[in-house]
Amino acid sequence: MPDSLFWMPLDNAAKIYPAIRTDELTSVFRLSVVLKERVKARQLLEAVNALEERFPYYKVTLKIGVFWFYLEHDHQAISVKPDLDIPCRAFHKHELMFRVLVRENCISVEFSHILTDATGGLEFLKSLLFSYFLHCGITIPETVLFLRPGETPDYEEYEDAYNRYFKRTVSPRMNLRAAFHLPFSLNRPSRLNISVFEIPADAILKKARSSGLSLTEYLISIYLFALQSIYETLPALQQRAANRILRIEVPVNLRNFYPSRTMRNFSVYVLPEIDLRLGHYTFEEAAETVHHLMQLETNKKLIHKILSRNVGGERNLIVKRIPLFIKSFLLKTFYSLGTSRYSGVVTNLGRVTFPSEISQLIDKFIFIPPPPSKKLKANCGVVGFGNKLTLCFGNITSSDLLEQKFSTFLYGQDIPHKIIRY
Repeated sequence: MPDSLFWMPLDNAAKIYPAIRTDELTSVFRLSVVLKERVKARQLLEAVNALEERFPYYKVTLKIGVFWFYLEHDHQAISVKPDLDIPCRAFHKHELMFRVLVRENCISVEFSHILTDATGGLEFLKSLLFSYFLHCGITIPETVLFLRPGETPDYEEYEDAYNRYFKRTVSPRMNLRAAFHLPFSLNRPSRLNISVFEIPADAILKKARSSGLSLTEYLISIYLFALQSIYETLPALQQRAANRILRIEVPVNLRNFYPSRTMRNFSVYVLPEIDLRLGHYTFEEAAETVHHLMQLETNKKLIHKILSRNVGGERNLIVKRIPLFIKSFLLKTFYSLGTSRYSGVVTNLGRVTFPSEISQLIDKFIFIPPPPSKKLKANCGVVGFGNKLTLCFGNITSSDLLEQKFSTFLYGQDIPHKIIRY
């Protein structure tokens, strides 16, 4: 990053987070790598120090402008702390908006969504992990691609890829009905409970493929089927009062559609659903619906339409000239309306792959999505490594019935798994 780039505007996805974040709705996600041996503190600190100049676009603090928030470079050191608190805590006003945490054999990074999405966060974690291994005297094969310490950051790493690929199209706003939400009371603060499902990847992939589904489609279908089961356990009066659209928000990594090396946010959302006003869905019916909706909504032309709609809004001349305090109020309102239209979130980061000589040092990866809102109440993050698929449920309610329903379905499909508290 050249010295002349002293500040950066927020990207399209980041703009909403400063307006909505609180000590509970932190917009912070966590990525963890669990090693097979205890982390060596000195080597980890050396690895972090080696990365200080490699990611200048993350060494920023949030500033308040007249019309938008923006990011300004900050020289403070990357924070490395023992992992003693609940995951995904908020960042304070003058902190960098990412941190490195360590506990026993686990290295974690936490990022504010203001900086990046989970794909960008994962690339940073890979660089940190490989830098750590190098300082432990472990050779990294030349074929392994990662952002290496000492390299000069490429402009494309910190560009706003939304603006790069924006092209105005006819893209009217979607009018979606409000969706069903978990009917459980909230925990007392601190509310967030984390449950991690550890599943053999080959077992669940075999079941997904036998149903003609991708892994993501299979997990969304199970989630919807579990929500339907919860709805059907409600008393008749509650059923009649509840919204009967079950809809899941699914982030789509735009780097799979557009060539980009950006380390900032670059994703949009699709919304597969089932409509219980049409009656009870068998799992097969739910899965078929999800499959066709996902195939339709992830068509590149429709993805471009979503991108155009999202970026086009911020480019509106009237929107540009609205003072920030009014924008923030409007963004909070839009966020509340938005979360009323989906019942849960499933974010699948995909499978992390390394050469065998590196893989043998690692047990698993874990992805904890940002804490859900009080309306949404639960969400799910997914990542695979080797033959271990981890599903991480973040839940702020007093009930774990959603997780129980998910587990019951897996057992019913002869998919072995274990559940651990993070």
